[in-house]
Amino acid sequence: MPTPHNPPAAVRRALRQLGADIHDARRRRRLPMAVVAERAFTSRSTLQRVEAGDTNVSIGIYAGVLQALGLLDGLSEVADIGNDSVGQALASADLPKRVHLKRPKGSPRDG
Repeated sequence: MPTPHNPPAAVRRALRQLGADIHDARRRRRLPMAVVAERAFTSRSTLQRVEAGDTNVSIGIYAGVLQALGLLDGLSEVADIGNDSVGQALASADLPKRVHLKRPKGSPRDG
């Protein structure tokens, strides 16, 4: 039996928005649910859950639906380092103040 999952409100809102965007993208392409579901290797009922932003649908299913709509490229940008200003700032803060080059043994020292 699956563990009950109750994500924070911000997560639920984000997935509802993603589902609505997927729904709109499918309709703009004039694709029936059955066609998108088949291309995403899922069922029509699961596609309905995706379009509703269901938090219990796996990210793999969401990715399959995005692929079926030609929108998968955007998913790779979600956690891209180029978009992670906090992560970049933290990494920069951890950089050493000075860098010392190790000299090979037996090499003369510059005087």
